[in-house]
Amino acid sequence: MKGSRRLLAPFLISAATVLLLGGCSGAAGSKKYIIATDTTFAPFEYTDEKGAFVGADVDILAAVAKDQGFQYQLNPLGFDAAVAALESNQADGVIAGMSITDARKEKYNFSEPYYNSYVVMAVIASDNSIKGYADLSGKSVAAKTGTEGAKYAESIAGKYNFKINYFQDSPTMYEDVKTGNTVACFEDSPVMAYGISQGNGLKMVNDPNEKPAASQYGFAVMKSSAANQDLLAKFNAGLAKMKQNGQLKAIMDKYNLNYDF
Repeated sequence: MKGSRRLLAPFLISAATVLLLGGCSGAAGSKKYIIATDTTFAPFEYTDEKGAFVGADVDILAAVAKDQGFQYQLNPLGFDAAVAALESNQADGVIAGMSITDARKEKYNFSEPYYNSYVVMAVIASDNSIKGYADLSGKSVAAKTGTEGAKYAESIAGKYNFKINYFQDSPTMYEDVKTGNTVACFEDSPVMAYGISQGNGLKMVNDPNEKPAASQYGFAVMKSSAANQDLLAKFNAGLAKMKQNGQLKAIMDKYNLNYDF
């Protein structure tokens, strides 16, 4: 769950671009949408062992574009830079495991949700000393900048007396915990579950006294951009078909993600 991200300065779209064409070629001169995304938020977007950029978000966007007959260029920029590109009109939309929050709704229009998620805490797999948030007192934890995990950690840091170290990507955050510099990290449940399945050396710990922060992921466009409301309408139309015909569930199953729509 990517919460109130710290925004970077307007970001010039780099050469690190994945060119993906969805649907029909369309009429000559038809618009090709620029869609920004994160670089590493597996299993929603990541680079596989063959060097291909893949993930649930990548597959969802491709399926929607094919159904709705539009072309797009997918730019993996990192989450902060993706949102900055959207706000500086260098991207038409963002799909990046982006949580739909009330604060974000003030600036962005979101699609219907396509995934339900919540925040979890993780520690080294061999560590049995941390059974809940009270065990974090006087220690440091890790969080990814601007995510719902970071937002949730910030909301309870005072109550449980711990400090937060911030990181730009999940793998670096995990390594910080494994080296012992921090004792735990806060992460989206599907991302952490995927990392554990890939052998990241961590395990999830749920505090029985606290209810996990929950959110839903959605596709976003700028509320101020009248032109891109059409893109949002196309995304919603394609997504509705995917929910109805089972295609969304098939994508979630492909990446071992829970499906509850």
